[in-house]
Amino acid sequence: MPDSTPGLEVRNLTKRFGKIVAVNDVSFDIQSGEFFSLLGPSGSGKTTMLRMIGGLETPDAGEIVLEGERITFLPPEKRDVNIVFQNYALFPHLNVFDNVAFGPRRRKWPEDKIRKEVTKLLEMVHLRGYEEKYPRQLSGGEKQRVALIRALILKPKLLLLDEPLGALDLKIRQALQLELANIQYEVGITFIYVTHDQSEALTMADRIAVMNKGRILQIGTPKEIYEHPSDRFVANFIGNTNLFEGVVKKVNGEDVRVDVPGLMELWGIASEKYAAQLRPSVRVAVSVRPEKMRISRNKPEKPGYNLVQGVVEDVIYLGVSTEFLVKLPNGQMVRVFAQNISQENELWTITWDEPVWVYWRPHRSLVLAGEEKES
Repeated sequence: MPDSTPGLEVRNLTKRFGKIVAVNDVSFDIQSGEFFSLLGPSGSGKTTMLRMIGGLETPDAGEIVLEGERITFLPPEKRDVNIVFQNYALFPHLNVFDNVAFGPRRRKWPEDKIRKEVTKLLEMVHLRGYEEKYPRQLSGGEKQRVALIRALILKPKLLLLDEPLGALDLKIRQALQLELANIQYEVGITFIYVTHDQSEALTMADRIAVMNKGRILQIGTPKEIYEHPSDRFVANFIGNTNLFEGVVKKVNGEDVRVDVPGLMELWGIASEKYAAQLRPSVRVAVSVRPEKMRISRNKPEKPGYNLVQGVVEDVIYLGVSTEFLVKLPNGQMVRVFAQNISQENELWTITWDEPVWVYWRPHRSLVLAGEEKES
């Protein structure tokens, strides 16, 4: 587990490419030994951020401090940092053992120490016996494991990973997500992992920084980011959500009543970031995750619940769950996920074009800013 010592401090970092501001005055801390993910869509600035930390790009403003040492303008080879890319970057003319041993040999480690360390790392990634194989003889997942331990063998203070699993098939990618998290825990080195895949970040990271348009919108644990998004971009980008656009009618502490045109009034909880701005007549969006909703053919007796009626437009069987697309009277479409627990459940008989009720607890709703804000 990470300790409380800042392993990396980023202060007011900015990078421009012509008129484009790729990273805009960003600051954050990462603890030593933490698995930290930079998550965002293409063009959000996450890879530029990673490249500045690794010394591959020079910032226009700001400062980078690694375990107390200012490294902002040091060349890559002078930083105790290593990088793993999506394309593996293995030496094709070297076998697995020699690829992993390349760095230690350049630093003139004794051969017996090299053999011991390479063997230990190959065992850790389940590649013992692959020493004499060449990159062309390896699968994509095997190549990425070799690239990873080649980056780890010199025990850098910080390992940067730029979408390293992006080129792999889904099942291999999912298996390597868990393996990578276990490796990071075992070696205790600080990881910064760049990805646009929210499931990767949720699976592996201790904390996630959600980026968009060159800024960090929210930093938190996977649970915090998912359950308490700071704004509608984060709510939409992390998983699925239903957004009801409306106007505040009443504020009672953290409880907010919202009038949704064409539906009815809904109750929700004010997001911490936005609570101070809420007052009657302010435009807001009520966010509720599809798995927090329930669906029924008959009107449920649930006093105090949010309750809307609609018609089933589609039913999608997903194995562990079923997704219902329900059209509401105001024309809005909502998604409801229901677990497939028992075939005797009423949900198994709900089908297309059928009127249904969708309901959920008010505290499952989060009231967010009603309009997208420019970063």
